Amino acid sequence: MGVSRDTFYRYQELVNDGGIDALINQNRRVPNVKNRVDEQIESAVVEYAIEYPAHGQHRSSNELRKKGIFVSGSGVRSIWLRHNLENFTKRLKALEDKIATEGIILSESQISALEKKAQDDEACGEIETAHPGYLGSQILFMSVI
Repeated sequence: MGVSRDTFYRYQELVNDGGIDALINQNRRVPNVKNRVDEQIESAVVEYAIEYPAHGQHRSSNELRKKGIFVSGSGVRSIWLRHNLENFTKRLKALEDKIATEGIILSESQISALEKKAQDDEACGEIETAHPGYLGSQILFMSVI
């Protein structure tokens, strides 16, 4: 039949215990809760990422360690991935959302990170304008002349 003896008996046991649905609804991925950090540590890492968006995972780990929160650099990265904060632009986006919702006062590091992003966007050719079509027509007009 093309199925090993071990697999056949495992399937047969599943069918006997839960019927055909037990075969279909097998979720192989079981979360390992033992490897997760505490909620307090996770919330501290998320708050730190929003407070200092320019810091990387290892620097964040070291700074949190100074505050008494012990989490490795890869642990910080895992938490960032769960909260969609894995890169600088996403952490800046989370900061901007927090500013919009809570109206917080920015620190020096947050202001410098936002300014750095604005300079990077401008260097990559992104320009803020009220009328994008006007900008395109200017470029087209200048290239014709």
